[in-house]
Amino acid sequence: MAQEKKLVEAITSMSEDFAQWYTDVVVKADLIAYSSVKGCMIIKPDGYAIWENIQHELDRRFKETGVQNVYMPMFIPESLLQVEKDHVEGFAPEVAWVTHGGLSPLQERLCVRPTSETLFCDFYKDIIHSHRDLPKVYNQWCSVVRWEKETRPFLRSREFLWQEGHTAHATAEEAEARTVQMLNLYADFCEEVLAMPVVRGQKTEKEKFAGAEATYTIEALMHDGKALQSGTSHNFGQNFSKPFGIQYSDKNNQLQYVHQTSWGMTTRLIGAIIMVHGDDSGLVLPPRIAPTQVIVIPIQQKKEGVLEKAAEVTERLGKTMRAKLDDSDKSPGWKFNEAEMRGIPVRVELGPKDIEAGKCVLVRRDTREKIECPLDQVETKVAELLETIQKDMFERAKAHRDSHIWDAHNYAEFTEIANNKPGFIRAMWCEDEACENKIKEDLAVTSRCMPFNDQEHISDVCACCGKPAKKLVYWGKAY
Repeated sequence: MAQEKKLVEAITSMSEDFAQWYTDVVVKADLIAYSSVKGCMIIKPDGYAIWENIQHELDRRFKETGVQNVYMPMFIPESLLQVEKDHVEGFAPEVAWVTHGGLSPLQERLCVRPTSETLFCDFYKDIIHSHRDLPKVYNQWCSVVRWEKETRPFLRSREFLWQEGHTAHATAEEAEARTVQMLNLYADFCEEVLAMPVVRGQKTEKEKFAGAEATYTIEALMHDGKALQSGTSHNFGQNFSKPFGIQYSDKNNQLQYVHQTSWGMTTRLIGAIIMVHGDDSGLVLPPRIAPTQVIVIPIQQKKEGVLEKAAEVTERLGKTMRAKLDDSDKSPGWKFNEAEMRGIPVRVELGPKDIEAGKCVLVRRDTREKIECPLDQVETKVAELLETIQKDMFERAKAHRDSHIWDAHNYAEFTEIANNKPGFIRAMWCEDEACENKIKEDLAVTSRCMPFNDQEHISDVCACCGKPAKKLVYWGKAY
């Protein structure tokens, strides 16, 4: 019992110290280990399995929209990075440089890719010549390096995994349609698979991607009331095609510059899953993303027939879902705690008396509810339960998000909410960057997005300066 208690006590309470709780969960749930390079993490099998599930589901959805996967080099020559001025300025503080090959200094520094716009542009200018070559809808799965000062596992590491889509189109309308399409794909994925509600919207000029005409974002609210940018889609217009000379001859044999987009999601989604759904016992994983959806735990497994029956149930479940048997020699209590720590959505408890009665006990990770289940119905009941858990987790996260959205009509209200009420702040904005800067400097609050689906006119004036305002903005403290 002391060991079982110790396993849970290893996690700091969420209400006591949310940041420490997060770190404890990441480590104790065996998702990562720290590496010898500060700010870089070793993603362990349980953590990587979550990423694989994210990757497989996103990749499937991408390909349904015509996306093809490619791979670009990890090094970018300095001269290539500097072709687009705004882009290089935006990334300069985070770039890691290679200056030597072996013992010899390089003639030109190589950047370890922080993102691959310039590589794709260099590639596209060589393969796009005619309108018949368009559109190009490519994506790559890779890692990138950004030399962050403050790091935290999954949320902000110096190397992280992601996908980056880069597309080229004949018209501005096609590029805009693809930009919006991918943002909606991301939002649907977060809500349907990660059970994580998001706000869809456009970034302000100040917050948009360096070199983009427009950046669209999905913003999620974590359990502690902080926002997390969870996916972005950028319309580049011709901001990259002109400096890189990416031209095609149209149907009238006239030379035109292509219109481009870029969009990406990263391993920070794993951090989002933890902070939206986790509790003081560890991870709580939505069934559709959980590496193990159901774990079978035998009780008194040394008694005759128990382990055999547990293995049989696991095999039956494994035909339609991701099922595991815990036949280790740890105590049942330890196994229960470990399954909770790892966020496994359903556990099946099965002992001699259960077998004799032809039943088992199903336990939900999200609510800890116990349900008796006839053994001959276990596949059907567990499948139904997984769907119920997925739906309930989304509804709970949405209710939490919606109950932490506050309206501010003036700066006094904005300040009071920012200082005392975690969550999103809805407030009108005059579209002057000076107001954005003041809010950030005074209150450590940033604009998250101008939402697509919520442009309610809650006031006639900017909540910061009092000048006329037409844009509703979601603001918040963010990771």
